[in-house]
Amino acid sequence: MLANLNDVLLPAQKGKYGVGLFNAVNAEMARGVIGAAEQLRSPVIVGTAEIFIKYASLENVADLLVPMARRATVPVVVHYDHGLTFEKCMEALKLGFTSVMYDCSTDSYEENVRKVAELVRIAHALGATVEAELGHVGDNEDSAEGSSDFSDPTKYYTDPAQAQDYVTGTGADALAVSVGTAHGTYKLPPKLDFERIQTIAKRIGTPLVLHGGSGLTDEDFKRAIAAGISKINVFTEINVTGAAAMRKAFDEGKTTMLELMTVQIEAIERLVKEKILLYGSANQV
Repeated sequence: MLANLNDVLLPAQKGKYGVGLFNAVNAEMARGVIGAAEQLRSPVIVGTAEIFIKYASLENVADLLVPMARRATVPVVVHYDHGLTFEKCMEALKLGFTSVMYDCSTDSYEENVRKVAELVRIAHALGATVEAELGHVGDNEDSAEGSSDFSDPTKYYTDPAQAQDYVTGTGADALAVSVGTAHGTYKLPPKLDFERIQTIAKRIGTPLVLHGGSGLTDEDFKRAIAAGISKINVFTEINVTGAAAMRKAFDEGKTTMLELMTVQIEAIERLVKEKILLYGSANQV
């Protein structure tokens, strides 16, 4: 069933579990993600991001994901992640995405509030939800976003007092926070500021989002969810897992597209099941 962020994150926030966003830009990824969610009776978020449009257009992704979400037997949010422009966020909403992240985190605070509040008004009128970001989640060298200066991540961290003012000013439905993670693969293990997560969660009623979780341990995820994280973004692991499974299958003599498609779906499904069980969202439908 097609859902928005409020449908899945408000129960997650109350129930102290996390819901995964698994970017899925082709049918194999989408079948693996939604299949895992249905088997474990978990809500799930699928989608794409502005940086992936060169691989699959918003129109093509919407044609794939929106009908699949409607047919699913569990709540499925179709989310446009890290939208960098108002125009692309609007395109996603018009195509049927039920949620967008408008990433204005590199703008001034005042401009971030103004731009996000404008999109929130429009999205809410359409029955959709908006995720925003305060602070800035950096990018490792191999991230899809491209590297950024992340030598001192603390200067990008989300300020709890400002977060309270921000959600009041924007009306955002979910808030991505910067607490020590970065997109892509880490050279050194990240150090999460769990106390900061907990402080922000106590100050605001808006569900919190963790980006850049690929380098975290299972214990990190459990602690982050216990501290107040309700949504966890996953892409790098899906991207690597699917490719590795196909490469292994090819080496073992599977050479047709049909064989490789099946291998990719099964590998992604196994990974997503592991994440769902880790985040605690199994049997929450």
